[in-house]
Amino acid sequence: MAELPMGKGVSAGKIASSVQKKITRAQEKVLQKLGKADETKDLAFEEGVINFNKQLVEGSTLQKDLRAYLAAVKAMHESSKHLYECLDDMYESDWYGRKEVDSLLEDSDLLWTDFHQKLVDHALISMDTYLGQFPDIKSRIAKRDRKLVDYDSARHNYAAVNKGKKKEGIKVTKPASLLERAAPGWAQGILSAHNVAQTSLSRSQAEEELERAQKVFEEINIDLQEELPSLWNSRVGFYVNTFQSVAGLEEKFHREMGKINQNLNDTLEKLENQDMSRLHDTQGLFIAMILYFIISTLCCSDRTQDANHTLSPGGPPAIPKSPSKATWDDDGSQPVCAPAAYSTWDDDVSQPVQGNDNDSTQQAQGWDDDGAQVQISQSKLTGTAQATTESTESVEMPESFLFKVKAMHDYNANDSDELELKAGDVVLVVSYENPDEEDEGWLVGVKESDWIQHKAQGKKGVFPENFTQRM
Repeated sequence: MAELPMGKGVSAGKIASSVQKKITRAQEKVLQKLGKADETKDLAFEEGVINFNKQLVEGSTLQKDLRAYLAAVKAMHESSKHLYECLDDMYESDWYGRKEVDSLLEDSDLLWTDFHQKLVDHALISMDTYLGQFPDIKSRIAKRDRKLVDYDSARHNYAAVNKGKKKEGIKVTKPASLLERAAPGWAQGILSAHNVAQTSLSRSQAEEELERAQKVFEEINIDLQEELPSLWNSRVGFYVNTFQSVAGLEEKFHREMGKINQNLNDTLEKLENQDMSRLHDTQGLFIAMILYFIISTLCCSDRTQDANHTLSPGGPPAIPKSPSKATWDDDGSQPVCAPAAYSTWDDDVSQPVQGNDNDSTQQAQGWDDDGAQVQISQSKLTGTAQATTESTESVEMPESFLFKVKAMHDYNANDSDELELKAGDVVLVVSYENPDEEDEGWLVGVKESDWIQHKAQGKKGVFPENFTQRM
């Protein structure tokens, strides 16, 4: 076996003394376990050591979980950052709220960074400081155990000396053979030299050794007796402060993040409404163009048929009349327009006769199912149109009437104060009775059909403006 290295300032005597202490302690523990020697017990201290070990385990577990929580916060920060960077890349420059979105994403990133740093400062660092005192106390507890064994050994040696009936100064021989058998081979020579120097131990020397061992033990024991209960009681305040810090920081973070998310949601909603408004305008223009084309086509077709021919039952097609031509008066000074003539058929369906459009009694004609000629007075048609116009204009509008809108989509009311709409409904929009109740994007009014039937008793309610189009 290799020899014990001899360092600078380390003498053979110190090495022998250290080895002797270890052997003596081992021998004392063996004797105590075998019941050959009594052991000093301190139940209060032992209970303090149990609490210390429990407190150390709990603190280490809390530190481990806190570090995992911080790692999760950092990972969530990175995930959130990548997600919003994706939104930023997709958000086109001409979309509504481009600058606001950039500002909100920057605020979100700063808030995550600040949250993580404050967790480190107010929770993790204090946690590390709290656990930093345990290693020193743990080593001193182990040292106290060794000094207690030394104290018990010195106490037993002193008792053995006092039990002997030999005179003062008679030497007491230690069981060198047992120590030598327990020592490793490389220490045999050192132990032999040390045993020669320690072959005799007087009663006064045994007493001095006992006093010295007792003093060392009591010094460290008294300090630990004070520190262990104090450390055990400090755990409550530390746990409270730690979790209050985490909870407070988390609550503030979620409150501020909620504001950012709400602002982002509002911006996206306005973008959506703007996009829907553009879509409605495009659809409305497209539909108007289609309707205009259809109506124009139908009108042109009707005019072409009226101008080219008129069918009569059993008769030939009417000869188209040329437009009225301008004639000159007697002195040739100015043209005179001849009245336009309409071709009709006489009673025997033999030839057409001319009608004058200046005649107030002119008849509009057609054919019934039996082939009989049907004539409608032009003055009657004109009177009917005027009556219809007057009846429409005579409808009394509600008080504070603003304008009319037409529902472009169905809207299901979600509350009692909302107006149910079907596509095509016409609504008379009025001003809010209380301006404070006015909400952006919402109008208040009554359906035109309800107003005509029930007047003021018609249901008035609010409805979203983007579901309608102003007439």
